[in-house]
Amino acid sequence: MGEDRTRNERGAALVDRGRGPLAEVVGCKWSVEILFAVRRGIRRPGALERAIAGISTKVLNERLAKLCRLGLLTRSAWPEVPPRVEYGLTPAGARLCAILDALSALETELGLGPGSYETGTGAGDSLREPSP
Repeated sequence: MGEDRTRNERGAALVDRGRGPLAEVVGCKWSVEILFAVRRGIRRPGALERAIAGISTKVLNERLAKLCRLGLLTRSAWPEVPPRVEYGLTPAGARLCAILDALSALETELGLGPGSYETGTGAGDSLREPSP
């Protein structure tokens, strides 16, 4: 999966605006649902899987790893039997959730969608054009 890139006047590659890693997170319904679930206090992978209807273990693990790599979630592991792993929001993750809340409020104000990223519709679904 390649990134769309442009070059500046010096020839350095630049990611096109709106196509960076955070745009990918906002456009991924699973990533947004995971962020909001962790914000609600659901921190363990099994609990996240049960709380997010329709997500597979594979997709959950991929999204959790990506959100950690981007610095939006922290991962804490304890050397217990069975192993215990918990996720938490970083300050950047909390800031992104606040931005998504503001975007949701704007959608409601403009009458564009359900007005909540926590409805289970996902970010991509709620950003569609309103029906006539």
